Amino acid sequence: MSTTESLDAHAQELIAQYRELLPVFKQMADIIPEKLKGFFEEAGIIVAAVEHRVKSESSLAGKLQLKGGKYASIFDITDLVGIRVITFYIDDVDKVASVLERLFEIDWENSIDKRKAHEIDSFGYLSLHYICRIPEQAYNNPEHPELNKIRFEVQMRTVLQHAWANMNHDTGYKSGVEIPKVYLRNLSRLAGMLELVDDEFSRIRRELSDYRRQVQKLVASGNLDEVLLDGDSFKSYMQIGPFDALSRRIASINQAEIQPVDLSAFLGVFKAMGFKTLGDIAALVKDYSDAAYQIACFQMGITDLDILSSSVAPQNLCTAYILKKGWGKGGLKLMLDALNGPSEGNEFMADYLLEQSNDLPFMNK
Repeated sequence: MSTTESLDAHAQELIAQYRELLPVFKQMADIIPEKLKGFFEEAGIIVAAVEHRVKSESSLAGKLQLKGGKYASIFDITDLVGIRVITFYIDDVDKVASVLERLFEIDWENSIDKRKAHEIDSFGYLSLHYICRIPEQAYNNPEHPELNKIRFEVQMRTVLQHAWANMNHDTGYKSGVEIPKVYLRNLSRLAGMLELVDDEFSRIRRELSDYRRQVQKLVASGNLDEVLLDGDSFKSYMQIGPFDALSRRIASINQAEIQPVDLSAFLGVFKAMGFKTLGDIAALVKDYSDAAYQIACFQMGITDLDILSSSVAPQNLCTAYILKKGWGKGGLKLMLDALNGPSEGNEFMADYLLEQSNDLPFMNK
């Protein structure tokens, strides 16, 4: 006898309702994740995954066999359609929940925040569960008005919580299977470690965000000597265009157009030159702009270029600095290799720059 056939008459009726509505359940399982992904993107929330499933008939039959009398109709069962949103950070679980609250009607009475559990072995089960319904103003289908009546479950958890829950499922932990205490102890220790890792990831991200905001304030205020040179600070500095004035001055030689390009490769060049803060770059611009302009005048004098890359200003600044410091051909080639990738052409260009720049005024001061 199948599981379905062993059910009482009421449960059989619920199974019949399930079969009739199965196409609607499947439609919901397709629509809801796509809606969520779009709203997450608009809100700037990056999630690891959005999963979905429709409860199988056999799984539903097992549920009804245990507590079928609890449900008057199929619409009383809230987990026939299940969505799982997996985030990278703990903080993003609440952001995801906020999106759901704007998108759907939340059944607060049946929703549950399992994160409030405090058992030492509860880490993998600390999901936030919302029971939701699609409001008609958000989405409706006249052919299937049931879409706005059926409730569904959304589970929200982090990647580490998800991995832990899956591992526990595989090992039989939390399933009622007897496991030796030594393994239970080790699993509980691991749960504590993973919870700490989850917390640390979120803490580090918050501190990085605070650091970036502080860097932006210092850059905007001009306190560049206080800002260490790194990827974040350099990116913020580039937003104020520290080389723009020199680029325009160089472009005016031939009335050339400036083509903006990514200048991030210069971070490695500046670090190789021994620069420690954004103030060092600001000093380079202040002290070597005339020398960089002299190099450009020579270069532009033997060409009729009418389009210049925005990299011409920082590259000529670095060239002038390297030559004035006496680092010669080797220093120029290292700079060109960092900017363009190693090649024989860089050695030829280094020779050319060294030879032609020796007679420029800034080299004789």
